[in-house]
Amino acid sequence: MAEIRIIEDKCVGCKLCVPACPYDAIKVENKMAEILPNCVLCGLCVPACKFDAIDLTKDDADEKSDLDSYTGVWVFGEQKGGILAGVGLELLGEGRRLADELGEELSAVLIGENVGDAAKQMVAGGADNVYVVDHESLKLFNDESYADVFVQLIQKHKPEIVLMGASTYGRSLAPRISSRINTGLTADCTKLEIDPEKKILMQTRPAFGGNLMATIICPNHRPQMSTVRPKVMKPLEPDFSRTGNIVAEDVTIPQNLSVKVVDVVSELTETVNLTEADIIVSGGRGLGDPKNFELLHELAMLLGGAVGSSRAAVDAEWISYSHQVGQTGKTVGPKVYFACGISGAIQHLAGMSSSDTIIAINKNPDAPIFKIATFGIVGDVLQVVPELIKEFKARLG
Repeated sequence: MAEIRIIEDKCVGCKLCVPACPYDAIKVENKMAEILPNCVLCGLCVPACKFDAIDLTKDDADEKSDLDSYTGVWVFGEQKGGILAGVGLELLGEGRRLADELGEELSAVLIGENVGDAAKQMVAGGADNVYVVDHESLKLFNDESYADVFVQLIQKHKPEIVLMGASTYGRSLAPRISSRINTGLTADCTKLEIDPEKKILMQTRPAFGGNLMATIICPNHRPQMSTVRPKVMKPLEPDFSRTGNIVAEDVTIPQNLSVKVVDVVSELTETVNLTEADIIVSGGRGLGDPKNFELLHELAMLLGGAVGSSRAAVDAEWISYSHQVGQTGKTVGPKVYFACGISGAIQHLAGMSSSDTIIAINKNPDAPIFKIATFGIVGDVLQVVPELIKEFKARLG
């Protein structure tokens, strides 16, 4: 039988446990804490107490029953100005597969203002349910308020799996949520599978600088949470004939925030949207000089693509970090990826190996990049790229 109690000899009435309880089930009077009848034995107050004055005991049957109460796969629908980020649709495709293997529903969570069209898009992308929190104060992303809203939804619906993009938003939001609900989080996953026997999520991610792949599980806590880099998963073909439940959720919108977002300023670097580009022309130290990136800009502009780079070129300050592709940069999956003067370090390959077609240009025939290239050109990049530009200009008129 599960039980929670206050150890009176240790309690000093500090009130640290009060804000830790999401159910307002603790009060402090006369310098003594008291557990109220609406306590659900979630245990979040235990680590909040610095004096070990709260004792929570759960037997194995209680823990197993609690885990079994969590069902379904959730995807966070990241959006800006009501427009969905591509990673949300990619995760819906992966979430659909996981939900089908578990025999459960796939749901999406949308937080923002005027996100009705985005909700319909997520249904078309594979969601059975879309939980919408639409409020003017949530128009601009704030990880503090978004986390508070998301936690309320998790406590209400109890999803078994929660997936988020390893984007700027997701990397800020996911740790806050996992900490609040006392569960594990695996970041930057590249592969997600369901254990056929235990029916738990197996989360694979690069480890030790990309030299190893680690598979991580979260067997004793729910939900199981993962962030996944953009362009690692493939979205489903949208089907706008699909029907799903779009649910307007009634939650408490936090008001007294420690951080407020006043405005969002778009800088020039944000126009280099590598994660959404169908064609990427990337350069490395093999270019020999930063001015030679102008060739890549010309080729990319000609093809309607974007310019990327290896970490070596960024570290040499030849190009800004916003262009970096790789494990410590952006993960991309374009239809065509030109690797110009890039040797193919494993950290770079981790960020672009899912590209549909890889065209490698390098004067070293033994460069690792050729092992994964669809087409390889052995030669001086400063001679090959101008010839490519000349040929494309002729063919494109």
